Amino acid sequence: MGFSKRNKVSAEFSMSSLTDIIFLLLIFFILTSSVVKVDVKLPISDSKTQAPQDISVIVKKNGKLTFNGQSSTWNKLEKRIAAHVKYHGNKDNATVLIISEVGVPWENVSKVMKIAAGLKIKAVIATQPRSN
Repeated sequence: MGFSKRNKVSAEFSMSSLTDIIFLLLIFFILTSSVVKVDVKLPISDSKTQAPQDISVIVKKNGKLTFNGQSSTWNKLEKRIAAHVKYHGNKDNATVLIISEVGVPWENVSKVMKIAAGLKIKAVIATQPRSN
């Protein structure tokens, strides 16, 4: 009774081609990201999308801030947003709606966005609808 040797099939996967593709993609994104220049003007939007309005921050040209209809300062803004999110317990869906007057320096809008990012909540910039 002769037993024959069975050849085992190797179930190995060659990763060399996959790593080549990943390196090519990495090089592509590194090269294109250094070429992109950001020159942003706030657009007039055709969008009909409505953002949740649980937190609104109005930034005026004269530097005044309004948080949910109440006057605020830059120093108190982060604490007020954090307290609002904590009190309402809706951190996953909390969104800061940034309403900025025409002519407000972009740095002021960016400050509000950084505060929202620091608190790990979403920020949406309100745009003016296109007039027909």
